Amino acid sequence: MARYTGPKHKLCRRLGECIWSNPNCPSIKRPVPPGQHGQNQRRKKSVYGTQLLQKQKLKMHYGLMEKQLRRVFAKAKNSGGVTDNNLMALLESRLDCVVYRLGFANSMRAARQLVSHCHILVNGQRCNIASRHINTGDVVSIREKSRKIPMIANGVESPHTMIPEYLERPSDSFEGKMVATPLIEAIPFKVDTQAIIGFYSR
Repeated sequence: MARYTGPKHKLCRRLGECIWSNPNCPSIKRPVPPGQHGQNQRRKKSVYGTQLLQKQKLKMHYGLMEKQLRRVFAKAKNSGGVTDNNLMALLESRLDCVVYRLGFANSMRAARQLVSHCHILVNGQRCNIASRHINTGDVVSIREKSRKIPMIANGVESPHTMIPEYLERPSDSFEGKMVATPLIEAIPFKVDTQAIIGFYSR
């Protein structure tokens, strides 16, 4: 599967904020865009520029390529209901995102690697597809042989972030469950979804 493999923190500086909640991110220490002329960029962003920035922020947080995000947006738009709610629910229901939110990995990239290396079970069955959609009631767990991996063990004992209300994992358990459809208000990652809808609706 194609994925972005370039520098992470340069993206954060370009976006003007850390999109991975890393307290040591250089974007916090140097809040200017990267490059020779980063400090001299004083122009006000256009509507298109703002929409593009929000779309890039969403794409990089979930580790998607442009074609993948367009496909998810099209599905959200054609599903009926509110498009921005559908879009965020679809992204938060991806297996790699659920693994990350449950605390089994300390980053989205690490969660995707756990999935691709077959450390994750969905309803007791091994799954190595990071984009798999997790439905309400599905159980996501760590394979027995993988539970001694330091990152997983540390995440189970002390999650890197609070587990959102649409997911449930008992304390010190290697098993979690999606108990509800993710609502945009409960999703930890915040982005201007209306700007993204505007970008793809041009």
